[in-house]
Amino acid sequence: MRQIVLDTETTGLEPEQGHRIIEIGCVEMVERRLTGNNFHVYLQPDREIDAGAVEVHGITNAFLADKPRFADVVEDLMAYLRGAELVIHNAPFDMGFLNSELRRLNNWQPLQDYCGVIDTLVMARDLHPGQRNSLDALCGRYDVDNTRREKHGALLDAEILADVYLAMTGGQTAMFAEAEATTEGEGGEGGIRRLPEDRPPLAVVRASAAELAAHEARLDALDKAGGGSVWRRPAGT
Repeated sequence: MRQIVLDTETTGLEPEQGHRIIEIGCVEMVERRLTGNNFHVYLQPDREIDAGAVEVHGITNAFLADKPRFADVVEDLMAYLRGAELVIHNAPFDMGFLNSELRRLNNWQPLQDYCGVIDTLVMARDLHPGQRNSLDALCGRYDVDNTRREKHGALLDAEILADVYLAMTGGQTAMFAEAEATTEGEGGEGGIRRLPEDRPPLAVVRASAAELAAHEARLDALDKAGGGSVWRRPAGT
């Protein structure tokens, strides 16, 4: 499964008021592994950035003066996003801006026609009702390092959100990284540590009824957040 963790920075809060995207940051994951095949671009919005927005992200019109426009990058962006499952924190905000940009170009459909979408804010509210579920709050809750986040930035926030999403849904990347480091340090070949043939049989520990019920509850929460959990998808999809 290919997922793209996506974030944007904008000139203001409302695309209906003519505000535009000025930065897009995307982080690719395949089968929950970060690939390094990221997408990042700053954009010339052809309008002034609200002072309040500059306070949040620190991006100025002077910095963007020589940057491409959305129309210049849309083909590359859509080729990168097409067919992926997008992971976005507060998806209506970013999707609203992206769809506004696509409408300006006439020959594009809404982004959700090309991609699935998971909203991690909805997911977090289901998992942690009544608590703060901002990206910074989730970093604290899941022990994700956000010390570099002095200002908002689309690529940095997408990188942080990728770590938060993996932690919220199981944290497998940390497990894989630790396993690879262990096998490499112990003479494993190709990331594989071979067990001796005369080892005793491995114990099979089956989930209890309570654990199975908790697992089903987590799958229900993932389904409600959007996109559906991979465990409930038909084989081969």
